[in-house]
Amino acid sequence: MASPSFGIRLEQYTLRRPDEVLLVNVQVGDEPDQIAVFRGFSSSLMRPTAYDPDVPVLPETAAVQSIDRLRGPFDPSNPQVIQAGLSVEEMQSLFQEVGV
Repeated sequence: MASPSFGIRLEQYTLRRPDEVLLVNVQVGDEPDQIAVFRGFSSSLMRPTAYDPDVPVLPETAAVQSIDRLRGPFDPSNPQVIQAGLSVEEMQSLFQEVGV
């Protein structure tokens, strides 16, 4: 059985830590994007998000630049940063901590 995609694992992580919001800065082709992940759901903050939850918001081809952990719910006017600028590898360690 294939392991879940990175985007699915981000969503699973936020289900295990429902008081956190992840802001994922990515490059999709030539376009930058920022994706918010909260309580198991992902939404692009810069592009339209599909209504179908089975359509991944974070494409497999996206290059993850950095991930910020924030206290939820997310208030753009007053973000409460837990950790900023995490790499994919650092996020993988957090996945292991929560078992995803």
